[in-house]
Amino acid sequence: MTHPFHPLSGQRLRVLFERKLPSGLAVSCEGGPLGSVMLPLAWTDRGLAAAGAPLTYEVLIGLAAVIEAAGVRHAG
Repeated sequence: MTHPFHPLSGQRLRVLFERKLPSGLAVSCEGGPLGSVMLPLAWTDRGLAAAGAPLTYEVLIGLAAVIEAAGVRHAG
């Protein structure tokens, strides 16, 4: 469990099964005293790694410029 605010954070949990939900993949795990728990894959070490730096407005401005340029190039 990698989610920093979950009560089981930092613990290794046995995965029982995976399920595809509308919000994405989730795993059902044995949660000890909590019983079985369904967790988004992103809250585990099986999800994508966290970004190395926070998302800033400068990055978003750069992304918007790239998307605009791609739209202009393909619009026609």
